[in-house]
Amino acid sequence: MNNQELSRKVPRSPVGLMSRVYRYILPEVRAELEKWRREAEQIPDEELRKQALASIETKRFHCQGGAVYAAANLPEKHILIPLIVAYQTISDYLDNLCDRSTSLDPADFRQLHQSMLDAVTPEDEMADYYSLRNEREDGGYLAGLVQTCRDCIGQLSGYEAAKPYIRKLAGLYTDLQVYKHIHPDQREAALLEWWSQHAHHTPHLRWNEFAAATGSTLGVFMLFLAATDPFLDDEDASRIHASYFPNVCSLHIMLDYLIDQDEDRLGGDLNFCNYYEDADTMLNRIASIVDWARKDVRAIPSTPFHRMIIEGLLALYLSDPKVSEQQLVRSVSKRLMRRSPMTRLFFYVNSRWIRKHKHE
Repeated sequence: MNNQELSRKVPRSPVGLMSRVYRYILPEVRAELEKWRREAEQIPDEELRKQALASIETKRFHCQGGAVYAAANLPEKHILIPLIVAYQTISDYLDNLCDRSTSLDPADFRQLHQSMLDAVTPEDEMADYYSLRNEREDGGYLAGLVQTCRDCIGQLSGYEAAKPYIRKLAGLYTDLQVYKHIHPDQREAALLEWWSQHAHHTPHLRWNEFAAATGSTLGVFMLFLAATDPFLDDEDASRIHASYFPNVCSLHIMLDYLIDQDEDRLGGDLNFCNYYEDADTMLNRIASIVDWARKDVRAIPSTPFHRMIIEGLLALYLSDPKVSEQQLVRSVSKRLMRRSPMTRLFFYVNSRWIRKHKHE
């Protein structure tokens, strides 16, 4: 892999990264989401239309955050931004569909999520994703998202080396979505049984932390970025996969669950932060995952960029308005930010600004 050339392209300072984000990334993400919003408005089925529009409206921050990886290789942003936005939009749409589902059928959830595997395996024939549910008429919306991913992947010169690792992550993501959305009486047992098959790969993580890691799309986005390199080989792809999964990915989703605790309690949704003995244990475990994640990204090129991703994640989630509404989360947030490097404070201020101006 031409590491020197890649490193030259990658922003090394928070100011350099955020200037690229404001100038190049956010406007293009906005344009992509607007395109998909117009598509979603045409969905014939009322329930599918409602969930597609809601996912774009309420989860756009996921696409904005994911597309930061395109800032590391601006000449390829015309491939990376549409790819990341389409893949993340599939994830957010299906999460809405399964969270507020009219069914609790694991086969239905697996069939829906086959779209995420098809999106990253362009040579496979596309499935009928709605075949096991009543609401089926989406006017080609989901298939369009899948096809966009495939078209973009066709332009990634190093994709063959990245593909097995991307498929592995997409497979684990699919498993999680199936088990976490089944009947509440069955889901914890199903998740524990699933974890027992994988625990030997991540012995330092508890079952809920492993499950959280499988729910992140960051490892996939990082591998999309890596696949822009025509010299990517299996050794590089394996190292990149290991530097993100499980710890960076686990941190991402544990922070997401941390701020969603009240919301999930009201909605009766599973939340991986509820499985700690007490708030202190939760804080200490999340702080440990931060340390492990920082250590892991030292193993790959452009370490400063990946350190900024970690600090940015902490800033992004801890700047969420939901934090101020929850006393426990506020105190955890304060403790995680207490010994905060300037980088994280910089991203914290920027995250608050982006949230405030998200529709501009």
